[in-house]
Amino acid sequence: MKVPHLFTSESVGEGHPDKVADLISDSILDACLEQDPYSRVACETLVKDNHVVLAGEITTRAKLNYEEIVRNTIRGIGYRTAADDDVFYADGVRVLNFLSEQSPDIAQGVDARAAEGKEGSEQGAGDQGIMFGYATDETPEMMPAPVMYAHRIMRELARSRHAGEVSWLRPDSKSQVAVVYGKNGQPERIMNVVMSTQHAEQASLSEIRDYCTALVKRVLPAELLRVDTQYFINPTGRFVVGGPHGDSGLTGRKIIVDTYGGMGRHGGGAFSGKDCSKVDRSGAYMCRWVAKHVVAAGLARRCELQVAYAIGKADPVSIMIDVDTFGTSTVEESEIIRRVCSAFSFKPADMEAVLGLRRPIFRLSTNYGHFTKAELPWEQLDPAKLDILRHA
Repeated sequence: MKVPHLFTSESVGEGHPDKVADLISDSILDACLEQDPYSRVACETLVKDNHVVLAGEITTRAKLNYEEIVRNTIRGIGYRTAADDDVFYADGVRVLNFLSEQSPDIAQGVDARAAEGKEGSEQGAGDQGIMFGYATDETPEMMPAPVMYAHRIMRELARSRHAGEVSWLRPDSKSQVAVVYGKNGQPERIMNVVMSTQHAEQASLSEIRDYCTALVKRVLPAELLRVDTQYFINPTGRFVVGGPHGDSGLTGRKIIVDTYGGMGRHGGGAFSGKDCSKVDRSGAYMCRWVAKHVVAAGLARRCELQVAYAIGKADPVSIMIDVDTFGTSTVEESEIIRRVCSAFSFKPADMEAVLGLRRPIFRLSTNYGHFTKAELPWEQLDPAKLDILRHA
């Protein structure tokens, strides 16, 4: 039996400066893939005040208006005019473009090449690195409860803002949820909720707190909210200056928000702005997909999976795929590894193919976690794979 413990995770809204940067990078990636599915993209974005800086390497046949993509993305988030933010808004930003082509030294390792000792060619990994995937049965999404609940708050706040339910909401926001786990390892109650939202000057603190507290209670499980659950809404009392006006934003700086809220490990590489030849992204998506299948197949209640790559090599360099079920497995972990290896391939080209990663789908992944949306391919279960895992 597990000892009761507390775990806290956070989420951020689409107007948070780091998420503004992530969405610009993923919007450029999708625009490349729409015209050229084999684009090589590594796009970084920096936002501060009225400046947007693009940097990185892109090799593509696509013909793009990068400035137009940037402005449309900012407008879609909600920084439309000076009324939304008098410094950072769609038509008021200055776009600086420092994008160049991918290094040929990197490209030669990724391009399909003659496999050592084999006929034919294989696509190598775009870089070295380690990737993790995680799944748990504690929520319907097979995600840890603290980060899932924090995402729910941010999703509902964005829906409310875009629907115009109140006039004073502005795009920048954050949430944080502390969950107490019981002896059975399942969520028992929510200890506290922290939430901050940017707002118009005229909004009163009492109005903001009443509205946000009601929103939180609307989206979190009622059975986990207690009389003594604490709500910290806009704790400083004022949040008028926000977004890139209040703080700088950079692609890839919210990797724990993007993954498992700290409950599962992260390999270190960010996701946004990278095409799927970068195993930082495709490998992490594949590991999540496999871990989710392991839990869905009933082989474990929790599963964390790791793979490792060397640049230019197609097969993972780990001798075996490592699986940790945290003592929740129903069969030996060595048997789970054997079944995983029989059902899934972790070669870059195979991951791209089975998950359809050459499609322009990555804007869908940017906000509220990369592993929470049923419409994304790495969140969808394959009955044939489940059958192999159950009966291999």
